[in-house]
Amino acid sequence: MKLVSTLALALAMTIASTTGAAAQDAPADGVPGPEQDPFIWLEEARSPEALAWVAKENERTLAALETDPRFADLKAEALAIFDSTDRIPFVSFRPDGLYNFWQDKDNPKGLLRRTTLESYRTEDTQWEVVLDIDALAAAEGKEWVYKGMSCLPPALTKCMVALSDGGEDATILREFDTSTKQFVEGGFMLDAKSQGGVQWLDADTLLVSRDFGEGTLTESEYPLSTRIWKRGTPIAAAEEIFRGEPSDVSAGASLLRDNSGTIHARTAYRSVSFFENLSYVWKDGAWLKLDIPEKASIYGIVDDHLLYSTDVDWTVDGQTFPADSLIAVDLEEWKKDPNGAKKTLVWAPGPRQTKQGGSVTANALYVTLLDNVVGKVLEFNYDDGAWRSREVPLPDNATLGIAASSNETDEIMYTVSGFLEPTALYYSDGASPPAVLKTSPSYFDPAGMDVEQYEATSRDGTKIPYFIVKPKGMAMDGSTATLLTGYGGFQVPRLPSYLGSTGKLWLERGGAYVLANLRGGGEFGPQWHQTAMRENKQRTWDDFIAVGEDLVKRGFTSPQHLGIQGGSQGGLLVGTFFTQRPDLLNAAIVQIPLFDMLRYHLIGRGASWIGEYGDPRIPEQRKWIEGYSPYQKIVAGVDYPKPFLWASTADDRTHPAHARKAAAKLKALGQPYYYFEDTTGGHSGGVDNDQRAKLQALQFVYLMQRLMDSPPK
Repeated sequence: MKLVSTLALALAMTIASTTGAAAQDAPADGVPGPEQDPFIWLEEARSPEALAWVAKENERTLAALETDPRFADLKAEALAIFDSTDRIPFVSFRPDGLYNFWQDKDNPKGLLRRTTLESYRTEDTQWEVVLDIDALAAAEGKEWVYKGMSCLPPALTKCMVALSDGGEDATILREFDTSTKQFVEGGFMLDAKSQGGVQWLDADTLLVSRDFGEGTLTESEYPLSTRIWKRGTPIAAAEEIFRGEPSDVSAGASLLRDNSGTIHARTAYRSVSFFENLSYVWKDGAWLKLDIPEKASIYGIVDDHLLYSTDVDWTVDGQTFPADSLIAVDLEEWKKDPNGAKKTLVWAPGPRQTKQGGSVTANALYVTLLDNVVGKVLEFNYDDGAWRSREVPLPDNATLGIAASSNETDEIMYTVSGFLEPTALYYSDGASPPAVLKTSPSYFDPAGMDVEQYEATSRDGTKIPYFIVKPKGMAMDGSTATLLTGYGGFQVPRLPSYLGSTGKLWLERGGAYVLANLRGGGEFGPQWHQTAMRENKQRTWDDFIAVGEDLVKRGFTSPQHLGIQGGSQGGLLVGTFFTQRPDLLNAAIVQIPLFDMLRYHLIGRGASWIGEYGDPRIPEQRKWIEGYSPYQKIVAGVDYPKPFLWASTADDRTHPAHARKAAAKLKALGQPYYYFEDTTGGHSGGVDNDQRAKLQALQFVYLMQRLMDSPPK
């Protein structure tokens, strides 16, 4: 045990913990205030005091990590990968060509560019620049980050481009013409940054969901109002067509289009939680509530049918559609009677199957599936009065994805990858089998490495699968430096994919890499998620700890050589591990995390995630959360592995306050730690390749110091 000062012990008594006085004296609403949290001032993202604290922490951390003789090589290796000109330039199909957004050392902020399929097939693709973000940022003196665009179908030449200043989620929107490659003079412009977006109703009309001023945002700070904005009129005069409630996560109206761009209905939603929606359709001059489960939604239009997807069993008209299935109704019948249209099963999952993404071409629906964490793609068509499917012939035992599809033709592109196999891009015109179009270069040498899958047993007996990428024939004596990662939330799966920079910076230097498929994620469908949320969220943390224990038990590694890493919800995952089982680790990378779960609903967009974690203002739910909230679990008298916490000043989603406060509390208790904050980059970290490479190098230097060096630094 470390010795702590009298001051640190006194401070520990004033900070909320499960055993300290502050927990007993917490306010009635369950939300710790300044009296219980002396570091609450760090929640002001850009206050002078907070930024001065960040500057000092960055200086200390960079002095320790950038001066390591390995740092320069690691950063150079990562940057060479990120800037590689022979990496696959992924594209989207549009009527005027294939579009790609590209960043490299000469274009750090990026180029929006286009080419033809014929040119794209060649090794020397010729690109036409449509929008140069670097030039735009330089001309306007802004740190513009391109966040995509919304365009009017079917031509897709009239667009609203979204730009973020520094990488935060909030954006401004400007009208842009891809045919002239110019912003439209006097065109639509929303220059006040906000969450939300737009859809084109026609060439002179937008549906806008934004911050329109007082009373137009939810408690989660997302838009609740949608308005129709006519060209040439002020946005303040736009007519409101739908409004949610302040208690919603978000709310808005949308347009139901088919793949040709034809509008079939206006729809709307109210997200009453992150996972539950009330759905509406405009019918006979009023909003009609759709009689579907709150965990079901419209999936799209295929072959003159409207498809629904459901995350729960749905019993209707004397039949039950299982969770994760696809259900169809005749489109014209649905438009006449949205709640009475006959429903037909399109697809239902088998054991350990779950659908992932979907995409519609001119004549078919393609759906990616996971079958025991192995990828498959199914093609669906409605023929002779019945839904039929076939498996698309793609490589087995790989992670598959749909990279792009055309609305005008049956052209489609797929990605195929694995931990050690560089990503390959397959193309099909819809009639011929998919064939390799492009292959990513190999960024590391996989010789001498292998991939194996194991299962750990969680606290309640559930088997938790995980993959380990390791040196072949490595000694099973616990001496291998091992990095364990996972996510386990929001029904998001973590799948095998090419390790790229991790392979180069970590595996080639003798490290092992482990990916855990935890409950709370989406690897095995909605139930895999729903069994580990809210009052059962501890199951996710138990699963991660169980994998760590299993790695040690099998001799893959030992606590001296085991490190963990995760971001956002994964940062919370890492925080629960190192506060609940500090004896099992020697390194913990806490990226852009959630950490103070008793105040998370007040920080950034935290209120939107109450559906996943619960509401700390409600005593019963506060009890669930208090049982694991890492910030409150950092207490005096415990040896914690020296963590590396990092965040972004511009992150307006999870907010840097979580990582800041964790570091400040560790410091007050005399615990060693590193803290780094990128001043731009938003929720995903660096906004350009140089920043991303720096972050990679800092993290791997830290891991090497802690897990490979003896004794660890």
